[in-house]
Amino acid sequence: MDRRELASRIDQTLLKPTIGMREAHEWMQRNAGLGFASLCVSPFLVPLAAEVLAGTSTAVCSVVGFPLGYSLTETKTEEARQLVELGCIEIDMVMNVGAFLGGEATFVREDIAQVVEAVRRALHGRGIVKVILETGYLDASQIADACRLSVEAGAQYVKTSTGFGPRGATAEDVRVMKEAVADAAKVKAAGGIRDLDAALAMIEAGADRIGTSSGAEILAALDARQRS
Repeated sequence: MDRRELASRIDQTLLKPTIGMREAHEWMQRNAGLGFASLCVSPFLVPLAAEVLAGTSTAVCSVVGFPLGYSLTETKTEEARQLVELGCIEIDMVMNVGAFLGGEATFVREDIAQVVEAVRRALHGRGIVKVILETGYLDASQIADACRLSVEAGAQYVKTSTGFGPRGATAEDVRVMKEAVADAAKVKAAGGIRDLDAALAMIEAGADRIGTSSGAEILAALDARQRS
């Protein structure tokens, strides 16, 4: 895999609760020209990201219902709509894990579907919604069921983790998700992916995207490996 392809699979992420405007701006400027699929930033940083990334191939991504997923559906939907208006093309929303574990499949499906519809309308049929399952709370059967609900709701991606849950992504999670969605959606692995080998293992398992705060370091490691 060459550098350009790997970069195009990475959502370079800045979701730390302690990062303010100045530090975020410097980070965005460092990462804007590296060819990442997106920069995924906290909601209040979206207008700044849209400004910095204007004219680049890197999309603005942000999060909805983050990190716990139990916001009202109406709140998630409005948050998604506002983020799109501010410049987001991609939305990573957290599934309502409590409702899912409680057997409320219809509620969960509708929760996702309304966010998907809000993004679709705001972007005139474009845009990407990734559903964060928080796989650390789920067994393999539940992960597969959550993937199927997400597909039924119209999501373009299913995603492993927020990075704030009980654990991050595993290759086995990704394999289960890929099998569950088949060609109906794509898979994003996120949470604890900090080096090149971990990123490549997730891609080998079936991940189409990698969410990481270490994207620049991963690309540098690939460059070093290819030179040696």
